[in-house]
Amino acid sequence: MSNCQYAQLQEYVRLVGPWCQVNVGSYRFVLGHCYLASGEGQKALQCFQEAAAEVDKEEFLMKLTGTDEEAAATAPRLLYYNKVLRLLEDIGLPELVINLATLAISEAANDERSQAALWTRIFKHHLDLGHNSQAYEALTQNPDSSRQLDCLRQLVVVLCERAQLRDLVQFSFVNLHDEVVSIIESRARAVDLMTHNYYELLYAFHINRHNYRKAGTVMFEYGMRLGREVRTLRGLQKQVNCYLAALNCLRLVHPDYAWIVQPSSGAAYERPGTSPKRNYDGEFAANAVSQQIDILELKDLEKECVLARSRLTLAQQDPPSAAIAGGASSQEMVALLVQTGLFDTALTLCQTFNLSLTPVFEGLTFKCIKLQYKGDQDQTEVWNWLAANQLPTVITTKETSATDEAWRLLAHYLEKFSSQNGQYHRCVINKLLSHGVPVPDWMLNAYKEVDAAALLRLYLNYDQLESAAELVLEYVDALLGKGHQYFGIERPLSATASPVWLPYTSIDQLLRNLSESQINEKMYKNLKDKLADYHRLVDQSSRNRLMAR
Repeated sequence: MSNCQYAQLQEYVRLVGPWCQVNVGSYRFVLGHCYLASGEGQKALQCFQEAAAEVDKEEFLMKLTGTDEEAAATAPRLLYYNKVLRLLEDIGLPELVINLATLAISEAANDERSQAALWTRIFKHHLDLGHNSQAYEALTQNPDSSRQLDCLRQLVVVLCERAQLRDLVQFSFVNLHDEVVSIIESRARAVDLMTHNYYELLYAFHINRHNYRKAGTVMFEYGMRLGREVRTLRGLQKQVNCYLAALNCLRLVHPDYAWIVQPSSGAAYERPGTSPKRNYDGEFAANAVSQQIDILELKDLEKECVLARSRLTLAQQDPPSAAIAGGASSQEMVALLVQTGLFDTALTLCQTFNLSLTPVFEGLTFKCIKLQYKGDQDQTEVWNWLAANQLPTVITTKETSATDEAWRLLAHYLEKFSSQNGQYHRCVINKLLSHGVPVPDWMLNAYKEVDAAALLRLYLNYDQLESAAELVLEYVDALLGKGHQYFGIERPLSATASPVWLPYTSIDQLLRNLSESQINEKMYKNLKDKLADYHRLVDQSSRNRLMAR
């Protein structure tokens, strides 16, 4: 009908209304249509409400509500309301739909199905209008659990898309808490990690309810997926933040409950719609029924956090390595860090995971060798990796070179991580000798004090006969009382001193090699004479001790 026709019809109803008392409800219904056509929604709603009282009395309104079968199943007035509600929805008047549906609920007191449909309508239009609190209230009033769950899912998705997360987190969700968590978890595991923030939402949801262990579990899962699926610099940064958040959460929990569950190595979190019996390739999974899980305690999360930080540090120093670092194990990360020159980070990682420091010392030694004998390297790159490692002091008295700084860094590490058996000194000296590089005096002096016999064996392994002979001569002199403090000997040989010893096997090997070499005849003679003096003193000291007894 045209606007002119609606106006004529409205005038007709106005003229008939005062004297015609037949089919009053039908007149009011028609007048409501007219008001809708002229944009007077509130007047139309008033007319429809007045017509509702006459639905079961007038033939026109009875036919309007539907067939006899429908009328038998549902009260006529409810059918009438549904008809009017559809009309208002078609025209696009959500506020009127809400008002009329709220009125209709009182007519459906004994009809749970109709109540559920009306509450669903109210929820939908409140949500469309941005009335989040009213939509939530309508959801909680819905008597149909399946419809209620559908509305809840829609509420979560829409508020996330609108970034209205504060409302979502602060709703109480009485008796719906588990359903909300399940919905958000499903969405989090099904969508792109870098474009949606469902994990952050779930974290905030648990934090707001002081459920710190679940909040920590959520953030750890988020971080683990980032490391598997988003191997970029940004992804590594977010992974570190996730692990830090998980750590903070578990530190707020009683120590007896400071643990989380994760799938065992090689497993993955299930995603909605995946087959419980087949893997991602479609092949049958033999262990699908009984998936193994791992329990992670606070110390395990601290290790994962250190590993994630080392990955991020590597990616920041060398951005192209981010893709490789994202899935590297602790041992692999040590190798990558050493290769890039991040020795401080590599040492921290080794100590955290109780790994040997040998690869770090070997890697730094090799870099020192390259700097010493291959001066064509890019100095900017060298200074960059040197700057990434902290030295205890800074030399300001003279200009220093990158080579000097590298050797100083090595000396600092040897002093900081020195052990009783000098294993890292031995590792560095072995690396130097294998490349034919002379060992610095400061390093030799430090190692002689710890294990002179091992240094002798290293010289023999690399056929450094002259250096080996000089070492034996110095060592024998130390036993005889000349420079004994440089070899860690408390008291030289005497009748009252503690017993001393010589590495005779290595010395015999040295003597044989020297005897076979015509070049080292003088060295051979000097060594034999020195050993003869030592044996005479040993014999004399032994006799004096026997006499003293």
